[in-house]
Amino acid sequence: MSDKIKVTRKVTTKSPKLKSPKTVKLKSPKLDSPKPKLATMSSTAAKETIYVDVDDEITAIIDRVQQAKGKIIALVLPKRASVMQSVVNMKLLKRTAEQAGKHLVLITSEASLLPLAGIVGMYMAETPTSKPEIPPSPDRPSDEPEQVDEPMDITDNSGTAVEDFDSDAAAQTPVGELAGTPAKPAEEAVDEVVMESSDELTNEEKPDVVPVKKNKKLAVPNFDKFRLRMFLGFVMLVVLVAGWIFATKVLPKATIAITTNSQVVRSNVNLTLDTAAKTADTENKIIPAIAQTTPKTSTQQVAATGQQNNGEKASGKITLTNCSSSGDPITVPAGTGLTSNGMTYITQSTALLETSSFSGGGVCKSYADTSATVTVIALKPGASYNIDSSSFTSPISSVTAKSTTPMSGGTDNIVKVVSQSDIDSAKSKIAAQDTAQLKKDLQAALQGKGLLPIPSTFIAGDQQLTTSANVGDTADTVTVTAVVPYTMLGIHQADLRKLVVASVNGQIDTKKQKILDDGVAKATFSQQSPGTPTTATVAVKAQTVAGPELSVDDIKRQVAGKKEAAVKQSLGSLPGVTDVQVTYSPFWVSSVPQDMTKITIDIAKPTN
Repeated sequence: MSDKIKVTRKVTTKSPKLKSPKTVKLKSPKLDSPKPKLATMSSTAAKETIYVDVDDEITAIIDRVQQAKGKIIALVLPKRASVMQSVVNMKLLKRTAEQAGKHLVLITSEASLLPLAGIVGMYMAETPTSKPEIPPSPDRPSDEPEQVDEPMDITDNSGTAVEDFDSDAAAQTPVGELAGTPAKPAEEAVDEVVMESSDELTNEEKPDVVPVKKNKKLAVPNFDKFRLRMFLGFVMLVVLVAGWIFATKVLPKATIAITTNSQVVRSNVNLTLDTAAKTADTENKIIPAIAQTTPKTSTQQVAATGQQNNGEKASGKITLTNCSSSGDPITVPAGTGLTSNGMTYITQSTALLETSSFSGGGVCKSYADTSATVTVIALKPGASYNIDSSSFTSPISSVTAKSTTPMSGGTDNIVKVVSQSDIDSAKSKIAAQDTAQLKKDLQAALQGKGLLPIPSTFIAGDQQLTTSANVGDTADTVTVTAVVPYTMLGIHQADLRKLVVASVNGQIDTKKQKILDDGVAKATFSQQSPGTPTTATVAVKAQTVAGPELSVDDIKRQVAGKKEAAVKQSLGSLPGVTDVQVTYSPFWVSSVPQDMTKITIDIAKPTN
């Protein structure tokens, strides 16, 4: 008995349904019931009007609706209100009004909003005073099965057409019954397929069925992953290219150190700077100079230290006696000073003294004809000249002087006066003032003219002094003003270079070496002798570098892109080059970059 294989397949047939828009129920009134009759906006007391701007968001409108106090809210929309062009926004707005227990009416005349309002069930009105209505909903596909009433020619297995086929009845008849199979419930319909065992089937009876394998290559690709991979690949490519450019173009550098047979030649030349010279004289070492003069006015005030007694002068009488050993008469003129204890008194009249007279012991005698009494006045005022009677010293040695009465009448009146020491003190302070800034100003002025200033030629001219008070004048202070001209000489570097080069050429082999740096810019000067504002003799010291002449730019062009061996061979053949060292950075660089800005040429300077 042959084996039978029973294959059972359940077939469930259902009519397709179209999803209808979600129905939002209103608490009051219900949309499913007949449209309620709402009064016009103008006839309702508990109403509120809200005006919407073009830029308002749906969240802002919802907030305003929630905050409104009226039960009926008229939402006045502007033209082209984009926020209400969305069904979702309409539903959100309607739901908010329902939850708040408010009736919402859209006030607009745009026809494009009518279908959306009809779908949602939103009341609309053209004006605030017109009657609100819910616009008709646009046509939607029906959920009912499509009825086909067209006649169909149906042929059974015998090939005979059935002309009286009832399509309405056939629509309610299961497929199995139409095919001649007893009907079963739709949800439990079973197709039975009876197949003989494979070992009893002949090759002719076996169906030619080739199993279909699932081809993974035909699967729908994930485009999100594909785009992500493409983006990451592009980023990696950009990073790699940027890294390659940075590593091969930006980072590579080369430093070439060159040692030459250059040397330092010192020169010490004594020069004469003269403003009267016209051209440089290398034989006599004379250079034309230009004088830069700047007058400086300085003022110094000092306190007066002198004192003067403006009181009355003491006076009295003194008797003069001729004690000459020769016996000759003596005349003492008026104005003769007689001194006692350091105080001088001046005679006011001339005294005529006859022949002297002596006693037997050699003592001078005073008689009427050998003596005379004269009035004297103190040389200076002051109470200190009031002295008692005393002897006086006369400038005439043979004349004696003695007062028999005290000197009196002298008084004190001390005042400050200007002394010579006060003026000298002010002058010394002016001379001690710092002139460093003045030197800098003169140097800057000479450099502005394209000259090389010689600081050692800085010199001050004759002073012109003026004082606010003269010596002996009564004053508490004295002001001294001095106008002093200061001068500095400057020369042209080209003139100095001629003399320095002439001195250095006598010390080197000009066939093998050239002057690389004449050292004029760093030359030092020292004054050999006191100069004048127009001439000066100075000693110039300069350090000149002599060696092979190498151009840095030419060397860069010569070594760009070469390896180390080629660089050493190329530069080592230059006259005067004794050694060449090449350094690369970073470590992976093996040749000199083509970009000359990445090449550093270091020509070793000769040591002193």
